[in-house]
Order: sequence, then structure tokens, then C-alpha cells
Amino acid sequence: MSTYDIIVIGGGPGGYVAAIRAAQLGLKTAVVEREHLGGICLNWGCIPTKALLRSAEIFHYANHAKDYGLTLNGTMTFDPAAVVKRSRGVSGQLNNGVGFLLKKNKVDVIWGEAKITGVGKVTVSAPAKPAVQPQTPPPKGILPAGTYQAKNIIVATGARPRVLPGIEPDGKLIWTYFDAMVPATFPKSLVVMGSGAIGIEFASFYRTMGAEVTVVEVLPQLLPVEDAEIAALARKRFEKQGIKILTSTKVTKVDKSANGITATIEDDKGKTQTLVAERLISAVGVVGNIENLGLEALGVKIDRGTVVTDGYGRTNVPGIFAIGDVAGPPMLAHKAEHEGVICVETIKGLTTHAMDKAKIPGCTYCHPQIASVGLTEAKAKEAGYTLKVGRFPFVGNGKAIALGEPDGMVKTIFDAKTGKLLGAHMVGAEVTELIQGYVVAMNLETTEEELMHTVFPHPTLSEMMHESVLDAYGRVIHT
Repeated sequence: MSTYDIIVIGGGPGGYVAAIRAAQLGLKTAVVEREHLGGICLNWGCIPTKALLRSAEIFHYANHAKDYGLTLNGTMTFDPAAVVKRSRGVSGQLNNGVGFLLKKNKVDVIWGEAKITGVGKVTVSAPAKPAVQPQTPPPKGILPAGTYQAKNIIVATGARPRVLPGIEPDGKLIWTYFDAMVPATFPKSLVVMGSGAIGIEFASFYRTMGAEVTVVEVLPQLLPVEDAEIAALARKRFEKQGIKILTSTKVTKVDKSANGITATIEDDKGKTQTLVAERLISAVGVVGNIENLGLEALGVKIDRGTVVTDGYGRTNVPGIFAIGDVAGPPMLAHKAEHEGVICVETIKGLTTHAMDKAKIPGCTYCHPQIASVGLTEAKAKEAGYTLKVGRFPFVGNGKAIALGEPDGMVKTIFDAKTGKLLGAHMVGAEVTELIQGYVVAMNLETTEEELMHTVFPHPTLSEMMHESVLDAYGRVIHT
């Protein structure tokens, strides 16, 4: 029986990063994976959706070439199969890259389904065929199914789409994000159920590619986790693009025909209506993959479908750790990666800092993009802070106007008493690249004074970050 210092169950962003960091620290490490290295993010989430959205972005600009003084001869069209092929190719390249990194760092890969069958014992069986998508062939040089011993076990099994009773995805008419990424043909109309990051990104993609799109959200606010002001601006942009948005509304039933669906929806006043479309995308969140791992038998504490940890990855059972989506929200790849490093360094005995979820940025890659970190204005008020809030519109920024992207806003929220940056929220072009500036500032415990004294390059979109800070203190220059 092979013995390791650490066995990581799951080869997604959290799992493979944790394994590589463990190997760097001299710990004998193995990763158990049943389907594809890189996990959902790399293979069916973050990366391939960005590739699809890039195709949509190019298509959008090509169709608006005249706005930039350009003329394209002929009608702009797209090949659905080629768009999907490019997306899958990007994922395939990165999937191979993860395998290379693990091999380079001398991390063993065990192919199959893992179950913790005792203290420090992991039994791996041949993987079952996935319900939705075919498996990736296992990489060369992997270890076989069997029983392995480990001093420490890290559960990094990720999450899967949440399924609502009666609206179960069938892969044909009712889609999860798996299906929405590899359509045989592009639908002319669709209903998107849920307006979180996944739902909005697909709504934006398919609308740009020409589909009639209706988004149905059960909560009063589109993009429920975002700052209300930013979400309202985004909603206006989406509606201007032709996306129909129904908030405070839920899908109660879906009837299927040969080539489409009829969704019955009900608003918060009890009024019902029907929506007819070719497809429905179910994007109502995800649930942790906690089943069939042996966690219950060992007494590992579970809460609301995810493993309870202490901020360092430790569960209530010594020797068992959990990171990433399976360890609870926010269910983001970058959170999983950072959590994996914290967990491994804690196991090694290094000085570490618990995961601070208040400083984890969130990004949505729709058009316009949305990015945020820290408290929303409403949450900051609920927490009892007296606030100074700054705003700066894209229309006041020279680079944004030159890019043809004058719609958007940067919003900053400070504690009026201390100058502490409590939150930053943005909507507009490239804000997913800008947000990290505020993330760094928050981690350095920067106040408004340091941000005001920072020189931002001109002409850049980042200047709006400076102006938003100035605006919070009545010193804005360009509006």
C-alpha cells in the first residue's frame, strides 16, 4: 500500500494547486481525479466560457465596425461548430498543461473515484461514466485504482449544477452550463433561469450571437450578490441590448415539445404567464460534491450541502481537510486556489492567515463586465458603518470614450471614520482586469489617503478608480 503525506481528492483549481504547493514543500503528494484534470473551471466553466464570450465580443465589434470608422464587406456570420471547437481547444490545451505541471512537480495522479474508508485511508475505484459529458481519457503515467494511505487527506471535489425538482436538465431542451457550452446548433430563443454570474454570462453570449433571451430571477434584483446600483446600471445595458429581464419571478413548470419548451412563470404577486422558447438554461446555483466520499461515516461536519472548515481548510475530524467549492461559498476558482495554498501550508506547519472571504473579488464576464470586492453599500450600512461613497462614470474617462465604451461606472465605499476601503464595485469595459487594484489596496489596509496620493497612468481606464476615490471625499476632477 502506497503511503503519502497528502492525498488530494479532486484535480480542479483548488486540488491541483494544493498538490503542487505541497510538492514544493517536500511533501509526498498524490491527486485522485475521476474525470478531467483542471476540474469544472478549466474544462466546463471559467475558461471555455471566456473563450465563447471572446468570440461573441469579436462578433459584436465586427457588427459595429461603422462605429469605429471601418467598413466590412459582406454579411458578418458565424459558424457555431467552429466557435465551440475553439472553446474546447482552449480547454484541452490547459488540461494538458495541468497534467504537465503535476508531472513536473512529481505529484502522482491516481485515476478513479475516491472514498475515505478509514483514518488516513483512501480507496480508489474505477470511475463511473459521468451523467452529462463523456470523460476525458486519463493522462499517461497515472496510478491505478486501489487503496492508498495518507497522513492528511484534502477533499477538493468541487460542485455541480443545482437541479430544481420538475425542471431537471435533459441535455436537449433543458440545459445546464455543460450543455450550453457545446450546442449542436445555436437556439434562436432561450429562457435563462437564474441571474447570477453563470446565467448572465450565457444570456449575454447567446444574445450577442442573435438569440432572443429572457432572464428569469426569483429575487428582486438582477445579479443578486452585486451592489444594487451597479446591478441596476447593468440591467439597463442588458435591456438596451434586447435581453428581457423578469425579476421577482420564478419558473414553476416547464413543458417540453419536440423542439422547444414552454415555461410557466409566476411573479411575486401571483400573476402567471408562459414563455415559449427553443431552450431553457438552468443556472440556479451549484451544490457541493459531498456524496459517496465516506465523510458522513467519519463524522465530518456538513452544513447546507458543503463541508464546514475553519478558514485554514481543517474540518472537525483530524487529518481531513476541505477546500474550494465543496468547502462552501464563494464558489470561485481563485478562492479555491488560495484556500489550497493556505491548507497545505497549515499542514506543513508554516505561519498562515485564515481565508478572508471579504477580500475575494468576483467577476462576471458579460457585456458589460461586472467586478466587485468587499461590502456592497447596503451591506456596509447594515454593518453599522458611516460611509463615504464615491462614483465615477465611464463617460468622463478619455480612454473609455476612445474605446467606444462610454457606459459604465466605478464605485468605491469607505468608512467615513477611518478612511478604510470597505468595498469597490464596477460595471463597464475591462473592469474584471481593473478590480485587482482595489483588492491589493484592501489587503494592504490602504486608506483613501494612500489611494489619492497614488499616480495612475494616463490615458487608462484605471484613472476612473482614482477619480472614484476622489469623489468620495469631494475632490473629483473630471466630472
